[in-house]
Amino acid sequence: MTTATASASPAAARKPFSLRNATPADVPAIHAIYTHHVLHGRASFEEVPPTLDDMQLRFAEVQRKGLPYLVAERDGEVLGYAYASAYRTRSAYRFAIEDSIYIDHRRVGEGLGQALLAELIARCETGPWRQMVAVIACTAGGEGAGSLAVHERLGFRTVGRLEAVGFKHGQWIDTVLMQRVLGTGSKTLPE
Repeated sequence: MTTATASASPAAARKPFSLRNATPADVPAIHAIYTHHVLHGRASFEEVPPTLDDMQLRFAEVQRKGLPYLVAERDGEVLGYAYASAYRTRSAYRFAIEDSIYIDHRRVGEGLGQALLAELIARCETGPWRQMVAVIACTAGGEGAGSLAVHERLGFRTVGRLEAVGFKHGQWIDTVLMQRVLGTGSKTLPE
């Protein structure tokens, strides 16, 4: 378990949060966080929230593949989560993974996303993966700017932008593709 101290607000700075592996018992809280983002945000391109059973299956699939799935918590409350998944399913992509991070909408700005992503990167660097990809939804109104900044601070670089590929809540949404090397990246061949 990793402990971090939030720095965004004075109240949050006094209360550290911890990062740990997610467990099946966390899935209801993860489901609630994600449901809010599906219904009210544009970060997820889903428009109908998955069921709790669907989220349990998704969680189990990440674990089955040996990929990290983390939660941030404070006083027993799940504040956000992050996980890695296959970037694409075709076999040649097996060394590339994609990150996903969702924070409880009431906790945005407390440093949770950056702490979760940093820990996710650290754990992924211990595995066979060589590239991490982020696909970040961005709108003309600035939605996604915080996620772009966090990824950039942690070594991601922008490698492309797909314009108006999503439409949700009455607005066109771009996706920015960012990428970060894990470990030795392409400097060495995989074992």
